[in-house]
Amino acid sequence: MRQIIRGFPEVVTVVSQLGRPDDGTDATGFFNAQFNVPLKPFDAWPEGVDKEKLTQQINDALSAEFAGVDFNFSQYIQDNVEEAASGVKGENSIKLYGNDLDAIQKTAYRIKQVMKTVPGVTDLAVFDTVGQPTVDIDIDRERAARYGLAPGDINSTIQAAIGGTAAGNVYEHGSDRNFPIVVSLAPQYRQNLDAIRHITVGATSPSGSGVVPIPLTDVAKVSLVSGPSFIYRENQERYVPIKFSVRDRDLGGAVLEAQRKVAEQVALPPGSRLEWVGEFGELQEAINRLAVAVPLSLALISVLLFLNFGSMIDTMLAATAIPMGLVGGIFALVLTGIPFSVSAAIGFVALFGISAMNGIIVVAYFNTLTDAGLERSVAISRTCAVRMRPVMMTCIVACVGLLPAALSSGIGSQVQKPLAVVVVGGSFLAPLLILVVLPVLIDLFSRRRTPVAAPERLVSPAE
Repeated sequence: MRQIIRGFPEVVTVVSQLGRPDDGTDATGFFNAQFNVPLKPFDAWPEGVDKEKLTQQINDALSAEFAGVDFNFSQYIQDNVEEAASGVKGENSIKLYGNDLDAIQKTAYRIKQVMKTVPGVTDLAVFDTVGQPTVDIDIDRERAARYGLAPGDINSTIQAAIGGTAAGNVYEHGSDRNFPIVVSLAPQYRQNLDAIRHITVGATSPSGSGVVPIPLTDVAKVSLVSGPSFIYRENQERYVPIKFSVRDRDLGGAVLEAQRKVAEQVALPPGSRLEWVGEFGELQEAINRLAVAVPLSLALISVLLFLNFGSMIDTMLAATAIPMGLVGGIFALVLTGIPFSVSAAIGFVALFGISAMNGIIVVAYFNTLTDAGLERSVAISRTCAVRMRPVMMTCIVACVGLLPAALSSGIGSQVQKPLAVVVVGGSFLAPLLILVVLPVLIDLFSRRRTPVAAPERLVSPAE
């Protein structure tokens, strides 16, 4: 695998780690292998290759060479965050909870087949929990009772013979380090099923004196079965995870389609349930928080506008600049093909403040000119001419400041780019709408009138 990855010209080197940390902080088992792949600067990459295309190329090359191995691609810090959010190795995962591991394992594979039909879903895999060859020793309690043996007596013998039992400790000279002395049967007496069946259990002699060795096969059934190799648990519930990623599509749309198809085509076993976690879970939580933060922001802006103007009409006129700013942000997302996300939502919240400030600039100056004695039409015309520069400067500062982030395409840009694109698009189109549409609204709805007896000094031609 290292050789295949190293063969790509964009790769600097490859370092691999087999297993997981001994402290158990990694959400996986001993069967996991991680590859750290530093990349060259983007200007050294072949033309036409970006991060998404490189990821797909490496995934195709590895999947073609190593059938049956599931691959997942992420970045170092992002990987740790995703594992903490989903609890498994993957950006997103479906947790199928249930007590019957065999039943939920089969259901998980049916869910996987349905998920394959959803456009944008990649890196799809089921974490197998069953299939581990397991020695099953089923004690026959009736037969054991005939020999005067309790299940605990037989279990103790099996544990000591196969797993070993501690007979004492060895202490390292000059330190507190100590190591247990484990005693068990020699390997040849426990290395296969026949050897295990002939392990003897000590039973009391019928005469009452001495111990009679009883073969394990006389009091228990020894067989080789398929058992669980790794059991995922959360809140004392067993579950089987199905991990997946979403590429070339918005996360919310892909997961909603997947949820609909799974609900229509997969019947869950009795007593089982599904939970969608990972990036999608974080997205849902963020949307729930935004559902509170956005109305609260609008309410606070409205209160501040009312305190500034003291008039509900003027407050609403200034607030109409907010949707004018949002129009540009929406067009920017559509033109760039960027899906709506939490980052984009934060960009719209930022536009609230910029647009409200421009609304204050226009409405407040119109009120000042009207109170000074200018006629309504003249006041509106002069407001547009005089306040064009402040409105343009306010929007251009925000637009130019975030333009590099809006045009970025490097690693990590997917986080900041939606926010920047929304602010840049909204700030670019907002001045035109505010200086064209808002004056019309002011002329239609503003109740501000020129004073009847205006001071001559304020309306003289010299002014």
